[in-house]
Amino acid sequence: MQRIRDELRRARHPALALVTAFLLGAVLIVLTDFDHLRTFPTDPIGAIGGALSGVIDGYPVLFRGALGDPGRILAAIQSGRPEDIAAALRPISETLVSATPFIFAGLGLAVSFQAGLFNLGVGGQFLIGGLGAYLTATFATGHLPPALVLAAAVLAGTLAGGAYGFIPGYLKARTGAHEVITTLMLDGIAPNLAFLILAAIALPVPPPVLPSVPRIFDLPTIRVDYGFIVALAMAAVVSFLLFRTTQGLEFRATGLSRAAARGAGIPPGRTTILAMSLSGGLAGMGSALYGLGPAQGFSGGPVSDFGWVAIALALLGGRRPGGVVVAALFYSALTTGAKSMVIVTGIPLALLIVVVAFAIMLMAAPDLTRSIWRLKAPKPSDTPASTPVGLGDST
Repeated sequence: MQRIRDELRRARHPALALVTAFLLGAVLIVLTDFDHLRTFPTDPIGAIGGALSGVIDGYPVLFRGALGDPGRILAAIQSGRPEDIAAALRPISETLVSATPFIFAGLGLAVSFQAGLFNLGVGGQFLIGGLGAYLTATFATGHLPPALVLAAAVLAGTLAGGAYGFIPGYLKARTGAHEVITTLMLDGIAPNLAFLILAAIALPVPPPVLPSVPRIFDLPTIRVDYGFIVALAMAAVVSFLLFRTTQGLEFRATGLSRAAARGAGIPPGRTTILAMSLSGGLAGMGSALYGLGPAQGFSGGPVSDFGWVAIALALLGGRRPGGVVVAALFYSALTTGAKSMVIVTGIPLALLIVVVAFAIMLMAAPDLTRSIWRLKAPKPSDTPASTPVGLGDST
């Protein structure tokens, strides 16, 4: 019972942060509903009621757009028709597809953060990893069986991302160059480097049809593939590495104090290079699986703010693998649901992204959330030092 009470106490802050974000979002939606508010001088009650109707109708759509309608899912399963099941499960499928690359990038960042390294170049590492996977898959298709093409492409993406992460790690270890500066510069170089490489290489014309990562469910319109399963498996692997192995102890010791780590016989230079290489490698693996998945991420590439969102989610998840998974799923559910809310209600997507940002910020600021709701700060005994910030777990 005590464990249940502790878990409920820890869940209170995320729940209140989400409620607060939705309340703030409701205020913004009402204040920007000019179609209804322009009638406020003549019909104030009708104007406010009309503006509130967008909130009342919209938020349920957001949740259904993120996770699906339970009633519809149950009815679809009972009907047994693949088309109905696919339509009912598509919202949660899209949430999982959206979360997968953020999980990989967040895991890579968790490794670097635990080693005391602030990796601002995860977006560039993700892009270079995707480039390596794309080129490998393009030139190997037709010469190797599809399964081997997939394996080779994922390996190439992992190595390419790891190599791009190795550069700032090596510079930090050998020259003392600060990783914030080097990763930031390399992040800006990555798109231009990718363009130059693609321009210099004679790609097949027409390009071959690349093999795709198998989907988990063979249903129409359902795009979630085994890349999501690999992401969960890698979260378990990274958690084991960080908290159950000697190498993980070296990462964390170096992150706490490089001088103390050196005094304990841990080479901080080697640890720095390895941590940054693993960080980039995980991002590259995620890019390879994302690009070769049914979502076909190579055609559009990651969103422009991918790296910054991944950094925010890794910090929100307390720099722990379990927290990263939860934070990525949380963010992807909100953004996927917001798109459905735009279609149904016509509320601008930019406004809903602000609501999502409110939720993330309040999750990361427990003291602010407690002050809004007039809650007492937890006792030190209730918040052990190992408890991560925000959505993180204790594993």
